Amino acid sequence: MPRRRFLKGAAVSFVAGQVIHQARGAAATDLTELQTSAPLIVSTWPFGKPANEKALEVIKAGGSGLDAVEQGIQVTESDPTNPSVGLAGIPNAEGIVQLDACIMSGPGHRAGAVGAVSGYKHPISIARRVMETTRHVFLVGEGAEAFAKKHGFEKGPKVSAGQKAAWKKWQTAQKAAEEKAAKSGKPLNHDTIALVALLPDGNLFGGCSTSGWGYKIPGRVGDSPIIGSGLYVDNEVGAAGATGIGENVMRYCGSFLVVEYMRQGLHPQEACIETIRRIAKMDPKGFDLAINFIAIDRKGRFGAAGTGTGFQYAATSSSFSKVLQSPGLTAADIGPIGGNRK
Repeated sequence: MPRRRFLKGAAVSFVAGQVIHQARGAAATDLTELQTSAPLIVSTWPFGKPANEKALEVIKAGGSGLDAVEQGIQVTESDPTNPSVGLAGIPNAEGIVQLDACIMSGPGHRAGAVGAVSGYKHPISIARRVMETTRHVFLVGEGAEAFAKKHGFEKGPKVSAGQKAAWKKWQTAQKAAEEKAAKSGKPLNHDTIALVALLPDGNLFGGCSTSGWGYKIPGRVGDSPIIGSGLYVDNEVGAAGATGIGENVMRYCGSFLVVEYMRQGLHPQEACIETIRRIAKMDPKGFDLAINFIAIDRKGRFGAAGTGTGFQYAATSSSFSKVLQSPGLTAADIGPIGGNRK
């Protein structure tokens, strides 16, 4: 083996070992358990489990990877009890729900996205149509809504009755609390469904959908629809998705970074951990970021990691469907990343 290749491989192995040793909670995780045969679907949060199961159903019925991602995420977008995805989500400061979504295909390295869309039930489907019928990747606001209208997508209320009532309360009794939260940089709600899938033929796909930061400034778009931030798919390597405070993900192209660590040879869970450690090393907030990642690779390996106590994510294959707890990282886990933190 050439000396340069040997040294590179040794360096990756050393980093991987350090990552797993230093991440709180990771020591109890046997990475050999985080691998299965395709089809494999992994998504954020416990509410991703029904989405995974729908995606698996679509794949087994002969549907494409894009069909599986789209229809799986539609399950979450349609959930009237979910305040962070779809039209039941928390509205913006003007009382209107604005939705963001993206979808990405490993084959052909194609992507489509929409941002700040109001009044349509399934932004994931609009994003797919952008990818498949236009020369563009990203449509936003009124332009995205006009596109959705032209293509006959299903409409819905700009805010649910329950969220409208909550918004009115926020305007009065809770406005002071929201202003305090805004100053602290901690939103009322920042959950997202990010879903990534590995098909039996080895191809990878992914999607992401959210209603974003609760009571956000109108027009605010987070990381979720941004390719490389909330989602990234590389058919030669793997796929990753993010959830949390989008501003803390997009400044670092978080999902792209996870995939690049997998390209270097890290297990998907190691890649998520190392990405968080690298971001925390650069960010003035350290680990006070509220960011989480999921990832899969072409070998059927998967994993996740988050700041603080970590977060729950869902993994589904032909042999199991379960909700798992990711490792969590705090300041004690910073460790050396290309040198000591100054």
